[in-house]
Amino acid sequence: MKFSLIMGTLGRRDEVGHFLASLQRQDHRDFELLIVDQNPDERLAPLIEQYRRHFRIMRYRSAPGLSRARNVGLRYATGEVIAFPDDDCWYPDGLLSYVARRLEAEPRLDGVTGRFVDDAGREEGRWLTHSQVLNRFSVWRGAISFSIFLRRRLVERIGGFDEDLGVGAGTPWGAGEETEFLLRGLKVGGRVEFDRDLVLGHPVKTIEYGDAAIERQRRYEAGFGRVIRRGGFPGWYFPWVCGRTLGGSLLALASGQHARARFKWHSLLARMQGWRSGRQPAPHPQPSSTNA
Repeated sequence: MKFSLIMGTLGRRDEVGHFLASLQRQDHRDFELLIVDQNPDERLAPLIEQYRRHFRIMRYRSAPGLSRARNVGLRYATGEVIAFPDDDCWYPDGLLSYVARRLEAEPRLDGVTGRFVDDAGREEGRWLTHSQVLNRFSVWRGAISFSIFLRRRLVERIGGFDEDLGVGAGTPWGAGEETEFLLRGLKVGGRVEFDRDLVLGHPVKTIEYGDAAIERQRRYEAGFGRVIRRGGFPGWYFPWVCGRTLGGSLLALASGQHARARFKWHSLLARMQGWRSGRQPAPHPQPSSTNA
């Protein structure tokens, strides 16, 4: 079972090296790494040359934006399973073998997703409490982009990522692209399972609730709100998720956690902004073109 790992990257070198080292330790060797390099310089060239001796690496260029980078990679991916590692994630030893065994054992399964911890074992977010087949309501707590492994047959039915969404898109909607991608996969009948035993490595970003964390969360929540509006959810769903966040903010305020309360309040406002922006239906995305 061959994997195509599509990694967009900008501004990082050491983290990319950490990921490449984790690939070198994988016992499942049938994979290719497609690096879509958005750096204006050659900072990654020495790393690429170092690891090309050990596994297949292709490098491409694209315009800025994580969704654009992934669409470029999709044009050139040749594997049976496609994944989208972040440039600051890492794969624990044996991860690709684990995914391959899961998919080989269950031919009707179109993909698996997992969760992540940092190098200290800390989690971020509210993950689903048990493994389960995803639906449009559970997908929000059952997938993050670098934990998604999909069979090619489903990816080809989905198409490309929405380039108006995600980090670097040049829009206010700085996240939600992987959820929107998966929602389209579920809509066409894809069967994707969240597996709590599939655990990847990634830094935990929200440890404190200061201005930087709030600004990052604003971009994320604006994207999520937009995806909900365009995703055809029932009318009760958006008020319900907003009510939960509002309740969390009030609870944090009542317990004296003022920074956390402020963080959740700004999250709610940004989500509503994104929802208001999503009135018009989105065009069907197609993978971008580029030069190798």
